[in-house]
Amino acid sequence: MDPEFWHERWARGEIGFHQDDFNAHMQAFTGRLELHPGAHIFVPLCGKSLDLLWLWRQGYRVSGVEISLQAVTDFFSENRLAASASRIPGGQLFQAAGLEVYCADFFATQFPGMAAIDAVYDRAALVALPPAMRQAYAQRLVGLLDPGVRILLVTLDYPQHEMSGPPFAVTLDEVEGLFGETCLVEPLHREDCLAREPRFRDKGLTQLTEHVLLLERKP
Repeated sequence: MDPEFWHERWARGEIGFHQDDFNAHMQAFTGRLELHPGAHIFVPLCGKSLDLLWLWRQGYRVSGVEISLQAVTDFFSENRLAASASRIPGGQLFQAAGLEVYCADFFATQFPGMAAIDAVYDRAALVALPPAMRQAYAQRLVGLLDPGVRILLVTLDYPQHEMSGPPFAVTLDEVEGLFGETCLVEPLHREDCLAREPRFRDKGLTQLTEHVLLLERKP
């Protein structure tokens, strides 16, 4: 799955993963990140998620990274945010008063000038990646964090043979395998969500479970 896959998805408007409202799990469990006002939250593979806006409005400094320029410019224009744009190695940085999005490859960019990360929020990054890319994602993400930094992670699990991703199925065992050596992993919430996701039922899914987990970088 190379960058061109995502550029084409955005160009064709195939963005069913985008939510038109703030994520309920994020609102319910952000407190478990134990952040102080002004803390810095990092949101990888963020698309044009409205969750960036919600976190920013809570008084946090928010940084996202997204490979699609269309997604980034749509985010700022649709939310009527005047952003300044500057070049960085490998991409661009869009900034608007405590809210910034790097338009770049998460796996290759060094994120120049980004503040130390106090927490991570991942609703649609890990599940967007096929199995072959997940280990590199986990290593890259954890490598950006100091000990004690927490990750609020939302995943989906379903019979993978019933639907091709993304979003892909990610089991709890796989999360433990990806992050267990470097992070403490605490399940927070489990929910059968197929009834409220008709688009997945229409694709043939017979089961869909959403998991919310809290990870904490080990010393």
